Amino acid sequence: MNNEKQPANELLSNPTIEHEDETYMISSPWRDTYRQLRKNKFSLLGFFIIIGFLLLGLFAPLLTPYGFQDQVLTDRLQAPSGNHWLGTDDVGRDIFTRIAFGARISLQVGFFAVTGALIFGTLLGIIAGYFGRWIDMLISRIFDILLAFPSILLAIAIVAILGASLQNALIAIAIINIPIFGRLVRSRVISLREEEFVLAARAQGMKNGRIIFQHILPNSLAPIIVQTTLGFGTAILEAAALGFLGLGAQPPSPEWGKMLADSRDFIQLAPWTLIAPGVSIMLVVLGFNLIGDGLRDALDPRMKH
Repeated sequence: MNNEKQPANELLSNPTIEHEDETYMISSPWRDTYRQLRKNKFSLLGFFIIIGFLLLGLFAPLLTPYGFQDQVLTDRLQAPSGNHWLGTDDVGRDIFTRIAFGARISLQVGFFAVTGALIFGTLLGIIAGYFGRWIDMLISRIFDILLAFPSILLAIAIVAILGASLQNALIAIAIINIPIFGRLVRSRVISLREEEFVLAARAQGMKNGRIIFQHILPNSLAPIIVQTTLGFGTAILEAAALGFLGLGAQPPSPEWGKMLADSRDFIQLAPWTLIAPGVSIMLVVLGFNLIGDGLRDALDPRMKH
């Protein structure tokens, strides 16, 4: 039986090591995460859903000969057909065209609202968790106050103060999501600040800013990434709710929530006017949730076998 050890230089040059008919791959945590996601069929389904709507929004002008504002009253409330794949609304606008252009709005709202909440929530969470004491108490009480209100009611109040528009709805959605990111990051930082590698960095005289960006933040990325992905779906759903109430995008913008509101009087006469935007909202939120669940399973060591 040959028990000779493989030379060290050969091990370094070949990342694949064969031993007793088993193959071991030298890989990084991110590569492992990618492999886990590829094995998760539901995550792949969510990924394809989001990519599909992203492409639909990007290439909307090329996919339809109509404009999202074009009104043809003689074609109002037509059922789905070869000319109008998803039918027309009460003023003769092509619903497929408005769904395609509306994908741009919904994905943009999700991206910018979640990005704003991510930046401010992460910053406040790190400050509260790392420095503690009165700073932690102050920031935590602000988070508690924001979380004491139902999120949609707080968003309605903010938009009512700022004025009804898509931009103000985006700001409101970002504000109500800040404490979610903040509390998540704060709890993670509190658990990391007493770890041995952080204490060693302090003992070496490393400054707080360097400790935070080189040690604390990189080790907090996993839960932040998962929450960011899930936050996209939540933000899109909240934007649709504000649009439905007339506090989001204003006419003639093809925002999905506003399309639902404009079509509610035709639920029996022309149900396709509600089905198309409703299913679009459901699919996009489902897609982000599936990706978020897959990322959580891939990034959580307890979920790996």
